[in-house]
Amino acid sequence: MTTNDRATEELRDILDLGIETLGPCRIPSPMREIQFVEDNERILFHSNLKDYDCRSGMLSDPPCFEMAGPRREIYFDPSKLKCGVVTCGGICPGLNDVIRATVLSLFHHYGIQRVFGFRYGFEGLIPKYGHAPLELTPRMVAEIQQSGGTILGTSRGPQDISEMVDTLERMNVGILFAIGGDGTLRAARAFSEEVARRQLKISIIGIPKTIDNDISYVDQSFGFETAVAESRRAIYAAHVEALGARNGIGLVRLMGRDAGFIAANATLANSEVNFCLVPEAPFGLESFLKALHERLIRRQHAVIVVAEGAGQDLVGGTGKRDASGNRRLGDIGLFLKEKILAYFAEVGMEVTLKYIDPSYTIRSTPANAHDSVFCLLLGHNAVHAGMTGRTNMVVGYWNGEYTHVPIPLTVSQAKQIDPGGRFWSSVLESTGQGIGRV
Repeated sequence: MTTNDRATEELRDILDLGIETLGPCRIPSPMREIQFVEDNERILFHSNLKDYDCRSGMLSDPPCFEMAGPRREIYFDPSKLKCGVVTCGGICPGLNDVIRATVLSLFHHYGIQRVFGFRYGFEGLIPKYGHAPLELTPRMVAEIQQSGGTILGTSRGPQDISEMVDTLERMNVGILFAIGGDGTLRAARAFSEEVARRQLKISIIGIPKTIDNDISYVDQSFGFETAVAESRRAIYAAHVEALGARNGIGLVRLMGRDAGFIAANATLANSEVNFCLVPEAPFGLESFLKALHERLIRRQHAVIVVAEGAGQDLVGGTGKRDASGNRRLGDIGLFLKEKILAYFAEVGMEVTLKYIDPSYTIRSTPANAHDSVFCLLLGHNAVHAGMTGRTNMVVGYWNGEYTHVPIPLTVSQAKQIDPGGRFWSSVLESTGQGIGRV
């Protein structure tokens, strides 16, 4: 075996892009006069030719995602099928859009008459909580996209997988659509494993929801675009406040627990930002304060955008975890506010600092037009995948196309900004931090 062959096999072991199915599709789809997707249509994993040049053995059989979309034949008999929808984790712009798109596709594309909405996350699948499922109908979901949040409610924290599968089996649910982030998808994987162990014919389809955009092997998750757009308002306000005072400082804290995509993209959308601080790029407090000082001497104002997970080595962890198992972060926004004020008091420079934290405002807003389109197509493609008996997968978006991604792959690692990559270089170019200009 050549070196290239070994590299190819190692990469394929890492990138297991195969999608599980419940069985062969033999029922003609009730959809008509649409463009069907053939099972052999694929989306290339690598978009840059140089990625293939260094592994020439891959050129003849490159790693590819399945393309999402409706198939000519389906697995489930629509006349007998019942489906379930659940939303988990924190709220996010577009949740109601996805619920609506899923329900309408099930009813109008496939003629499914029974769709259950499980309330308050996975608690809705555990009898002891007493959350009766909602019967989701086209009439019920007709206008929900105009509101933020989720009509089903949500919750955090693990629940007993065996009990939840018992509920699906008892209710004769054939497809469960799980809308959520990393924790939800891990639970969906466990669902699939328990279903397979019991040899049940239940499809588990994930729809990626994380406002931080940190799900691996998915270019973008819904709600992220709206979050970035809404963040611009806070940054604009911070800039106006900073300009309005001598030595004015606008400090904005944005969401981004382990990944700074919102902060970085909002920074690029607002060229007034002078410092962007994200979890992936550690910074020294002394050097930051010195750079801020130099900025104020030169320009008499500054705007700082910081992701909530940035600088945790400076803040010191709380040692606690939330119901989803995520570590509770120290408040980097308030920490920086205190340190900045203390520093300038010590050097004898009078500053005016305005601190803005729009986190809950951003995540509770309805989806914007771009996200609404994205949510609609994610919901439709999730339904198409479920109807063909695919399972243990999430509907992704890659290189401008909707894809099928194995859930085990999406939860294998968190997606983060590459501090040595082109995207972060663009942020540094925009702000001037770290390249001789502040």
